[in-house]
Amino acid sequence: MPTTIASLIADHADDSPAIGAPGRSWLTYGQLRSLTDDVSQALAAMGIGRGDRVAIVLDNGPEMACAFITIAQAATTAPLNPAYREEEYAFYLEDLQAKALVVAEDYGGPALAAAETSGAMIVRLASDADGPAGVFRLSRPAVDGAKAAGNPDENDVALILHTSGTTSRPKIVPLTQSNIHASANNIRSSLALTPEDRCLNVMPLFHIHGLIAAVASSLAAGACISCAPGFNALRFYAQLKEVAPSWYTAVPTMHQAVLARAARNREIIDSAGLRFIRSSSASLPAPVMEELAATFGAPVIEAYGMTEATHQMCSNPLPPRAQKPGSVGLAAGPDVQIAAETENSLLEPSATGEIVISGPNVTPGYEGNQDANAASFFMADDKRWFRTGDQGSFDEEGYLRLTGRLKEIINRGGEKISPLEVDAILLSHPDIAQAVCFAVPHPKLGEDISAAIVLAEGSELDEKTVRTFAAERLADFKVPRSVVILEEIPKGATGKIQRIGLAEKLGLGRT
Repeated sequence: MPTTIASLIADHADDSPAIGAPGRSWLTYGQLRSLTDDVSQALAAMGIGRGDRVAIVLDNGPEMACAFITIAQAATTAPLNPAYREEEYAFYLEDLQAKALVVAEDYGGPALAAAETSGAMIVRLASDADGPAGVFRLSRPAVDGAKAAGNPDENDVALILHTSGTTSRPKIVPLTQSNIHASANNIRSSLALTPEDRCLNVMPLFHIHGLIAAVASSLAAGACISCAPGFNALRFYAQLKEVAPSWYTAVPTMHQAVLARAARNREIIDSAGLRFIRSSSASLPAPVMEELAATFGAPVIEAYGMTEATHQMCSNPLPPRAQKPGSVGLAAGPDVQIAAETENSLLEPSATGEIVISGPNVTPGYEGNQDANAASFFMADDKRWFRTGDQGSFDEEGYLRLTGRLKEIINRGGEKISPLEVDAILLSHPDIAQAVCFAVPHPKLGEDISAAIVLAEGSELDEKTVRTFAAERLADFKVPRSVVILEEIPKGATGKIQRIGLAEKLGLGRT
């Protein structure tokens, strides 16, 4: 069978639930396959088919999940953040050379003006709130140039995303049908997913984490997934009670928000029966991992992923094997090695260096960017390796520990500081709910370290006490020179904290 998205959903029972949402009835696998055929025919009638790029701007929920899965079986999908401004949409639609833009039937936002400027066809998606979750129909004014519906093969691009770089133009990452097929099955295998599993998705579905780790892996297993309308810490426990999932996946800041409301939702937690909790997209501080596991009585599976790997690279294993706090686990799909940071050579696993990967889930390369491809890919041991930009090393049992993004490692007058290490120390204080350390400019040292923290409810901790706590546990050069106490730490669109640029956002740049 070909390694395509279509093959992920081909063999599951017609009447098995596939996609749902809180307060909605389930869409079955038979209905999902039928919807796929309808979408393919509708797009073909609009002149859209294999190789054509379709941008999608939809709110989180089952329609977004179904739009991705079905359109990707007929054309190339490009999900975009619904919170973008017109200028951002204009950039992405032009950069993608999108042939069409799919928006909700009642959408009147800034993507429309950007589509008209770029010449992208505007396609409306109409859903039925009373019908099964995710069912929709596509429409647009009559067009000439219909084409026959065709099935993409495993080498066709199914999904295009942009990197979230903060210091340069975002790079286009094409992911093929076989990339998605491989990664979905890697995650299914790592988590031992079966048709009995049910995922509660709170991740944004314009991001690789939600699309692959939650949606595609569940469908690969014949399991079902309930798609919430985004993450809302105030609604999470009600959704947990209603959906009764066997697992959910989120980023660390979401897990921290869940923990902050755990005490008042003890009854729901006790009856939840989660098989496991998954975390990815940013390093999960060890104290948070331990508190999550203790609160829910379930193993916390931290995984390591990135867009260029179609998400997952490593994962902590399920019991009876150990979940190691502070580690992103074992290689889980691709081959994962340590490489020299300045040479195209592999190092011993115990060495500290740049993490590199090779495997069928790895993108074929950045689109239209020869310089980035030359810097990011190299050949060694007859394999093509991708440089992740992360630094780390393996322990004696094969568990990978990250020491940070190479660009985020703080160079304080020649002394290198891993911000992840300092984060973990600060988070071990019971009065600190969130912490993120980052580089700030220094006139003599080049860089120094600062920290932004959010205090636990009711805490009156001050900057001096925080620095004293850190100084008792860290070498002097690692102690944050300033501590900013915030109500909320600024985050990116997916809930990840971005260290690069945080000093400027907080007014700590060079004066």
